[in-house]
Amino acid sequence: MIKVAVNGYGTIGKRVADAVFAQKDMELIGVSKTRPSSEALVANIKGYPLYIADISKKEAFSNAGIEVAGTVEEMIAACDVVVDATPGGIGAKNKELYQKYGKKAIWEGGEAHELAGFSFNSSCNYKDALNRQFTRVVSCNTTGLCRIIQAINAEYGVKKVRATMVRRGADPGDPKRGPVDAIVLNPVTIPSHHGPDLQTVLPEIDIVTTALVVPTTFMHMHIIQMDLMKNASVERVLEIIKNHPRMGLVKKGLGITSTAELKEYASDLGRPRSDLWESCIFEESVSATDNGELYLFQAIHQEADVVVETVDAIRAMIGEVCDAETSIKITNESLGFSPI
Repeated sequence: MIKVAVNGYGTIGKRVADAVFAQKDMELIGVSKTRPSSEALVANIKGYPLYIADISKKEAFSNAGIEVAGTVEEMIAACDVVVDATPGGIGAKNKELYQKYGKKAIWEGGEAHELAGFSFNSSCNYKDALNRQFTRVVSCNTTGLCRIIQAINAEYGVKKVRATMVRRGADPGDPKRGPVDAIVLNPVTIPSHHGPDLQTVLPEIDIVTTALVVPTTFMHMHIIQMDLMKNASVERVLEIIKNHPRMGLVKKGLGITSTAELKEYASDLGRPRSDLWESCIFEESVSATDNGELYLFQAIHQEADVVVETVDAIRAMIGEVCDAETSIKITNESLGFSPI
């Protein structure tokens, strides 16, 4: 059993913890919080041992009816792999702790590529992660870009990609962020960080990305255009998407034309937290031209798609499962997940 610690039990960390708990080859040895919260209480209710960085705050947790198992250092000492799901910038400060105990560590996309020296996507470079000490799972948007671009590149060859990220303003549980009544260029400059981030996984891809933030919490939307080395048929592209274990087609005729309707669909399917782990590509948007251009819309659930990638990264770093197809299958089946 792979002993996994999740340092940071927030939006991503709590989902990673649940996914790890569902794996037959992994043991969740603990999660961490810095202050008492409803999430900390939920960890108790689920039976996840809860650790805190500052043991002097234990009384505050006790006063809130939350049991503390020990310190974060004790949790790290007991694990094989730690998933750092702390806020961006905090994870970098934790690296010294992981090195102190000689532990393998995974960071999420909020940290820089240079922190781990390697960025991961299950479909693209699983084998390159085998037995590594440090790995970074790329961001939710980059994860979605990696999946579709790698699959199309393998079939047709990709000359270049131009993509716009229409990004949600905040996660559903975050009341402190906006925008409320604006469309914000994020950044104003071109390219956005998403293209260079993708190139940490697929360095050969010529890509320019732009991004803006809109007043919604549900998901991100990508507008993607690829120039291909060979003409593509829509039928074959749809087949590639259908056969991919982490991409799903939003079928025409369902009346789903928005991220809100997608999230409602996931809820009706009984998905935990209405999570969509797959990239959601709108079938009717997929179009190809006679001069090798391919266009599509895809929706990305910012809270969920990196979770399954993180589980695969854990498995790769331990090195007992040596191919992506096997790990992806194990992860998906453990969550009862087949693409929409």
